[in-house]
Amino acid sequence: QVQLVESGGGLVQPGGSLRLSCAASGSMFSINVMGWYRQTPGKERELVARITSGGSTFYADSVKGRFTISRDNAKNTVYLQMNSLSPEDTAVYYCNADILLRGSLFDSAYWGQGTQVTVSY
Repeated sequence: QVQLVESGGGLVQPGGSLRLSCAASGSMFSINVMGWYRQTPGKERELVARITSGGSTFYADSVKGRFTISRDNAKNTVYLQMNSLSPEDTAVYYCNADILLRGSLFDSAYWGQGTQVTVSY
């Protein structure tokens, strides 16, 4: 059984910073793309950033220059450093990973439980 466990959310003032972490555990052969998504009530979940196992990154336009995604392959962990936060960044942030299980031919997508990020005075 594979689990993604997120941590690091919370309340921060506008202009502040937060760092999210997501650790994958379980019987995995490899972890390919890892990413962060976010969702607000009444809206679809949207991609924030993603990173390949080789370190190539992609960012949504709304977070470019403010957020940085990174990963530690030895720890099966992905991070999201969020700087210059604004109230528009308030959302539940979800970790996502495409994982190849031992004995499988194809990746399966896994999601974390979500962590709330609130940007407010």
